[in-house]
Formats: sequence, C-alpha cells, structure tokens
Amino acid sequence: MVDMSYLEDKPIVILGGGATARGHAACAAHQGKEVRLYELPEFFDGLGCIKDKKQIRLTGLQQSLYGFKREGLTKLSVVTDDIKEAVRDAGIIIMSFPAVGNKAFLEKLIPNLEDGMVIHFTTANFGSLIMKKMMRETGCDKKVIIGEWSSQPYGIRIRSFGGQQIPEVSINYWAISLRGSSMPLTDQKSFFESKKYIPSLDSVVHPVEGDTVVDIAFSNVNPVLHVPGTILGVGTMENWGLIYGYDKYEFSIYSHVYCPSISEVQKMMYKEVCQIAEAIGVGIQHFEDEEFFSRSNILGSEHMGPNYVVPFNEQYKLALGTGPFTIYNRYITEDVPIGCHLYYELAKKFNIKVPIIESMITLASVMTKTNYWESGLTLEDLGIADLNRAELLTYLREGQYPE
Repeated sequence: MVDMSYLEDKPIVILGGGATARGHAACAAHQGKEVRLYELPEFFDGLGCIKDKKQIRLTGLQQSLYGFKREGLTKLSVVTDDIKEAVRDAGIIIMSFPAVGNKAFLEKLIPNLEDGMVIHFTTANFGSLIMKKMMRETGCDKKVIIGEWSSQPYGIRIRSFGGQQIPEVSINYWAISLRGSSMPLTDQKSFFESKKYIPSLDSVVHPVEGDTVVDIAFSNVNPVLHVPGTILGVGTMENWGLIYGYDKYEFSIYSHVYCPSISEVQKMMYKEVCQIAEAIGVGIQHFEDEEFFSRSNILGSEHMGPNYVVPFNEQYKLALGTGPFTIYNRYITEDVPIGCHLYYELAKKFNIKVPIIESMITLASVMTKTNYWESGLTLEDLGIADLNRAELLTYLREGQYPE
C-alpha cells in the first residue's frame, strides 16, 4: 500500500468555474476540507456571487444505487483568479473544465507546481498528455502525480432563475464506478490511493484501474453518447420549444431523442474506438451490445450498475432538462474537436477505418459552420505524433519519452 496520508491536511484546489468544478468544491467543503476554487481571470466574473460569498449549495435528486447523497450550504476557503494564491502548498488539484481550456489552465498551473502534488483530470480528454508535453517544453521537473478519470462522479447542473445563476448546483445522480489511470502507469497505485482524499469521489466505490490514460480517454463515454445523439436528434432539439409547444429547457437527448436506430450508430461508433484501442495495445471499458439499447444507454452502468435499463417506451425523468439546447454545446464543441478528432487521428496513425467517426466530424463541422478537421486537437498537441507503437506504449506505461 502506498502511503499518501500527507494529503489529508493539505488544501484541495479545483480549477474551473462551471457546474462540475463547483460540485467538486462544494463536496470537499461539505466534508470540512480547505477548498480553493480557481477560475481564469477572463471568466472570473462569471462566478457571480460565489466569488464574493464563497458559498455553494448542494441539492438535487442525487440518484445512487447505494443511496449516496450530499446536501447543504457549503463555505469555500478561497475563490480566486490568482493561481499562486490558489495552489500554494496544495495537495490535490482537480482539473474540472471543458477540455478546450486545457492549455489555458496549464499555462497558469505548471509554473506553480510543487513536489508531491497530485493532479486529477475529470473527465478524461488526453489532458495528462498535454500536461506532460507542456512540462517538457517549459523544463518543469517537479515530482507530481498526474492521472485521469473516464467521467465525472455525477450528473450536475448549475441552478438558475430568470436567466440568473444562483450559487447552487443540482446533482441528478452519483456514479458508483469510474475508470482511471495515471500518466505514466508506474504512478497508478499512488494515483488511486490519492482518491481517498477527494470527497467528491466518495460515491465511486467500484473504481477500475485502466490500462494507461489512452484507455481512459477511449473509455470516456461522452463522444459516443453525445455526438450521435445531438447530431441525429438535432431536428427534435431545435423544434422542441419552437413548434412542439414544450418548454425548450426541459429537452434532453436521453429523454426525447434516443431510439433503437441511434443506439445502433452509438454501438458501432464504440466498436470503432475498440478497434483503435486494440491496434495501439491498450484497454478500453467493455460494454455489451444490449447496454446501448435503452434511454439510459451505457451511462446507466456508471451510476446504477450494468443491469440498469430505462426502456425506450418509458420516460427518462432523471435526464429531463439536461439538454443540449443548441448545436453550439459542449456535446459538439468539445466532444467533436477533442474526442472524435483525436480518435480519428489515432485511427489514421494505426491504419484503422472509422467511417462513423469521420461522418460525425463532417456533419458537426457543417452544422456549426466550423471546420473541426482543421481546428480539432492533433497528435502533435499531445506530443505523440512521431512515436511508433512501441515508443508510445513505453511512454504511457513507463514514462520514458524518446528525445
């Protein structure tokens, strides 16, 4: 057993200002931790009254197989746009923001790293590889542990009234199982041991050790769930509050779009990702074919186990109001240029045909008038474009990067 007890009394830092970041901060404060929430200066005013009162309330249905729940008004120690104030003498740093912000946050964080810090990326989008590349480029040699999780530990939304955000986050469900890994794999035991000191991961009683952080990125269900659901359900989404007569903000792709035909596309897209993982030689979370054919789809197994099913002929009330409400949503603007495009880049590198992934990138580019083929994240951004299969696996597992 690796001893990570030095983290017990150190501050927990959350980078990001959205719903997931606020959830991590509130959960840690709820359990009596010293919590510091950092947001980039250009977005700091978006925190509203949180930046002044330093309070966040936890509410919501909070469905969980084992009844896990956290409720109440919490008080954060620090809410700041000063990265030095945020991370000084900290233990755990949780990276919880859209993956398009990786470089912006890492440019601030890396010069302020200290030996012994443990960095958790939630949700996995190759962030640890970007961080390792930027550390090499800036000559940062701090002894830190870096890892990623396949998903957030909850489904969460910021509460608002009349278009005004309030300092409250509503949690729909808690995950009982997430897949994680460190970069490199030699830090795996330390990374998983550090989970004990993160209150927002307490519901995850069945953590699974993945086979490198590339496994974890492939096991992130968001691109497979969000992209086909949003693109193929765009007609329902855009007409929901226009001609159907419903409240636009009660829409959900899970509740109102998912159907057997879309599930078939999601299943086959997942199989394309499995082929890429096999070609590289890393693992990926396994799903049986039948797990795709329900309203809860493969997301259900994260919070209620593999037998959880919401049939297509029933309403999925838990997901009501989760959107997306426009095509310009992270379900597209993040999951296509980060998830899908990197899947395509890796498939091309290892000679795997991925026609469904390609079609998703093309359709998303047309619908958003954005060329994701040009603007998507690349293997150069991860620092692995020139590595062959053996070099890549050695880097992922042992941390040895060929100069």
